[in-house]
Amino acid sequence: MRVLIGAAVLVALAVWVGTDAVLAGLAAIDPPAVLAALAVGLLTTLCAAGRWCLVARGLGLALPFATAVADTYRAVALNSVLPAGVLGDVHRAVAHGRADGRGLRAVVLERTAGQAVVVVAGLLVLLAQPVLLGGLLPGFAVGAGLLLAASRVPRVRSLLVPFLVDVRRFTARTALAVVALSLTALAGYLVLFVVAARAAGVTAPVGELLPLLVVALLAMVLPLNVGGFGPREAAGTVAFSAAGLGAAQGLTTAVVYGVLGMIACLPGLAVLLRPVPRPEPLPC
Repeated sequence: MRVLIGAAVLVALAVWVGTDAVLAGLAAIDPPAVLAALAVGLLTTLCAAGRWCLVARGLGLALPFATAVADTYRAVALNSVLPAGVLGDVHRAVAHGRADGRGLRAVVLERTAGQAVVVVAGLLVLLAQPVLLGGLLPGFAVGAGLLLAASRVPRVRSLLVPFLVDVRRFTARTALAVVALSLTALAGYLVLFVVAARAAGVTAPVGELLPLLVVALLAMVLPLNVGGFGPREAAGTVAFSAAGLGAAQGLTTAVVYGVLGMIACLPGLAVLLRPVPRPEPLPC
């Protein structure tokens, strides 16, 4: 159902804005943009891998940094080509799972930490930009309603308890390091979005673009996409239109970002068939 909703969003955008914006976006990608995507992809992958190692260590698991980098690249590559945008992380969680569930919970907590920073940043932007809030509120309300309904299911609520217990185990130093890595990764995503905007021909100042780009990143948190495409393009289109930059430029920028994001995770294909070692408990 989530995949169908994401596909319906893309179809609606194509009808509203037209396919010319998508074709223009694909044609705008040049070698400098590709190199920037690979560099940003390396930065964000290193941040995510470091965050994963910190979380795993907080749960008493030893996860080598090199292994974390390789498996994070693989997960991002799978996320970018498979429906729902989370199946790579599902594969990572299952591969590193242990009988006591710590390996799985480490992956979930790592991903949640990264998304939490994006959500907080996006909400702050929406609160500071009433025009954006009014245009995007219906879509975010639907997504938030779906997540809230899921959280009220007894089975889901019972699964959340172990994660809350795990969070309480982390030291303040570990929590601060996780937040710092998440903020660095967020900065990398925004840099790539600016590269996408410039490639799409957007000439607005960076200060004017950043709130719109943060909102587009916030939309990516909603699990209603096809390989990452769907809510991001909708949010970008509406946000650019509300800011007076044009719906077509918003869609083009979001599409370019999506393609650059897929290019950024290409190194993950090199480790796609690499066996995944299970993390070992730390010595007492």
